[in-house]
Amino acid sequence: MLEGAEVRLAVDIGGTFTDIVLDVGQDRKTRKVLTTPQRPEQAVLEGMRLILTDARAHISDIDVFIHGTTLATNAIIERRGARTALIATDGFRDVLDIGTESRYDQYDLSIDKPKPLAPRSLRFTVPERIDAHGAVRLPLDEAAVRALAPRLREQGVQSVAIAFLHSYANPEHERRAAAIIGEEMPGISVTVSSAVCPEIREYERTSTAVANAYVQPLIDGYLARMADALQVEQFRGAIYLVTSGGGVTSIETARRFPVRLVESGPAGGAIFAAQIAARLGESKVLSFDMGGTTAKICLIEKYQPETSRVFEVDRAARFLKGSGLPVRIPVIEMVEIGAGGGSIAHIDAMKRVTVGPESASSEPGPACYGRGGQRPAVTDADVALGMIDPDAFAAGTIKLDPELSKQALLRDVGEPLGLSAETAAYAVHEVVCENMASAARVHAVERGEIVGQHTLIAFGGAAPLHAARVAEKIGVSRVIVPSNAGVGSAVGFLAAPIAYELVRSRHVRLDDFDTEAVSDLLQEMVSEARALVEPGAAGAPVRERRAAFMRYVGQGHEISVELPNRPLTSADLAGLRQKFEADYSAMFERPIPGAAIEVLSWSVLATTEPRNPSPVAAVARKPAAKASGSRKFFDGRAGEVIEIPLYRREDMAPGATIAGPAVIAEDETSTFVSTSFDAHIDGAGSIVMERKAA
Repeated sequence: MLEGAEVRLAVDIGGTFTDIVLDVGQDRKTRKVLTTPQRPEQAVLEGMRLILTDARAHISDIDVFIHGTTLATNAIIERRGARTALIATDGFRDVLDIGTESRYDQYDLSIDKPKPLAPRSLRFTVPERIDAHGAVRLPLDEAAVRALAPRLREQGVQSVAIAFLHSYANPEHERRAAAIIGEEMPGISVTVSSAVCPEIREYERTSTAVANAYVQPLIDGYLARMADALQVEQFRGAIYLVTSGGGVTSIETARRFPVRLVESGPAGGAIFAAQIAARLGESKVLSFDMGGTTAKICLIEKYQPETSRVFEVDRAARFLKGSGLPVRIPVIEMVEIGAGGGSIAHIDAMKRVTVGPESASSEPGPACYGRGGQRPAVTDADVALGMIDPDAFAAGTIKLDPELSKQALLRDVGEPLGLSAETAAYAVHEVVCENMASAARVHAVERGEIVGQHTLIAFGGAAPLHAARVAEKIGVSRVIVPSNAGVGSAVGFLAAPIAYELVRSRHVRLDDFDTEAVSDLLQEMVSEARALVEPGAAGAPVRERRAAFMRYVGQGHEISVELPNRPLTSADLAGLRQKFEADYSAMFERPIPGAAIEVLSWSVLATTEPRNPSPVAAVARKPAAKASGSRKFFDGRAGEVIEIPLYRREDMAPGATIAGPAVIAEDETSTFVSTSFDAHIDGAGSIVMERKAA
């Protein structure tokens, strides 16, 4: 069966489920298993064994293993990382507290700021000073660095971040301090900001370095255990990790820069949605990825996800920028909220139904799992409403108990408000859908987009159950649930290119531009990026994209302008100004004539070509065959239980059309088609819901 076929395995570790996808040539198999939070590799290995048994294959047959995870994100959010110290320049101990001196809500006098990952008691300073041009103003006091080692040992420090002033311009002092700490404390993890984030903006660079140090022992230990376990199982292929920017990188690079994995799982989902958009010719898409713990929403324009250079982890206020810990890395731009199948519902002090961000995760899980969970989760609400077949959940591997769901909902939501279990379930379902609709509206408005003009692509284990209601709330008239939607992020990993992006700060004005120095810097960055990509490319072509982050002199933020892939000359300067002003005008309507322009940072992306899907031909629509069964569904708006048809997705041929309300069940998830929609199966096997004519 495996003769001559490339075998590719993708694994996505989520907060509740671990998803596994196996491609053997054109044949695809999928599995979902419960995540094992204490030792995540156990669920990975269990799922691999199950799926390889399905394919009658052995682990030694796997050519490529692509892995994404939310472990780094969850470690930061749940504060489960290493005991981390910060060593800064004398006088800059409190950078993490001062931040940018801004308030994410200037009228709230009692805002909660995110708690720094390195407490003040573990922040130290040493005499040294480098200026913004990289010149040494005060040599590093090596004795002061060495004297810190006993104090770090006494405090039980497991990881150290070093972030000196202007180290992006000259990393010499940071590297020497790291070497001294390494000599005095062999085996300790050390992160230098000039390697993780060699850019200006002291707060963001320091925050990124501390975040990397905070998760490094955890991720490094996990990846080392995973590599050892795979070796024992006779794995001989290549291992890659998905980064937050949507590319894949080597396990060695991931162990050195684990902060780049902070959004790796959600990035795979955005890639998956972009691939579906390209295949179906949908140029304006809102991807909706809802799993067991979180929901992620991303705008995709012209088949490309929005990207950014900064991401906030652990926001104190759900939708407010500036309320989280900034991590300055290349990342796919999205909004993430604690609204998944495992999100716990409760009544707050004002007697309102509230959902999340706390999650039941996989241990103990929602009440219906029968694993000891007592509090109602979103999955319990969906089960109580009749949207999920309790005997076929996760392909029948997890038997659900609807009575446990109803008991939990009645106890925690229904009885305090005088509601029945079914009405309480409807309230929870409505609240979680409104949370996601609000996130979608905010995300679109921040980017100047009209959310109702987009097609919603829903995937993840829970999204297809909620997509129709979310679409109703935000005015979307077309919803697509692709094949393998329940494991969409893992499928997206298989399409991710091998890629790495470097960003470095070097200030240059266009009216005083040293083309030779800039060209040398870019070539140095190209060599470094290619060195990280080419070994994994295995001979495949590697292309590069260069960019400059430019602004008018004195402005606070920059925009990205693409550069030619060659040494720059003085003849390019007029073109650079022209490109910048064209991009600036597209954002702000008009340029500022004659104003001086400066470049703050430079970027180089080295990447293989992504695997682009082929377009799908249209199919003739026809009524679907007879439903395979029915479900008793509680219609909250009508306040009564109604009988709705249940279809099996694998029984529906391309073109098969049904009218809502209905449930379309499959092994990985179920899709709820609301009364407002009709649904059909397209040529790619996707469920396409379209709003009924008024």
